[in-house]
Order: sequence, then C-alpha cells, then structure tokens
Amino acid sequence: MKRHLQIKLFVLVSMIVLLMVSCLPGTVALEKQPSGFFMGIWHGWIAPVSLIVRLFKPEVRIYDPINTGWWYEFGYYMAIISGFGGLSLARRGKSHHRDDASC
Repeated sequence: MKRHLQIKLFVLVSMIVLLMVSCLPGTVALEKQPSGFFMGIWHGWIAPVSLIVRLFKPEVRIYDPINTGWWYEFGYYMAIISGFGGLSLARRGKSHHRDDASC
C-alpha cells in the first residue's frame, strides 16, 4: 500500500513540474501575442522555478520581455507578492486581535 502511494505521489509531482515548466517565459521562439495580465500572474507564480531552470538553460527568462506593458507587470507583481504571503488577507485570524484591557 505504501509503495502504491509513493508511485501516485511521484506521478503527481512529475505532472505538476511538467505543467509549470511548459509555460516558462522565453521558451516559445515566436509567440503570436504579447503576454498579458493572466500570463503575468502565471509567470510571477513560477518565477522561482524559472530562476532555477535559467541556471541550466540561459534562454529561459524569468520575466517575459514581450508583454502588454502595465497589465502584465501588475499581474506579475501581484503574483510575486501573493506567492510569499504579502497579499493574503485570509491568513489573518481572530487570534490576532489585541485586548484593549492589557494596554
């Protein structure tokens, strides 16, 4: 049973890695359209993976230079910040309330 679970986990991780590296910035030689807002979000989420791949393949970019401008950059920046928990308002719990009587 444990071996079966390990195989499933390996296949799942392999599929996730393959999905993430299939859309790295700079991997498609001739793109038909510049990257927009949603591709900016995607490229921001996979930026750490892009950085690691770039160490071995210099043609892979971390940031797509062929983009729509402000909207791509906005999506990229949002994804970078939220990926590290900066925009996550859901993490705020009720346990963070201060008791006014303790002041």
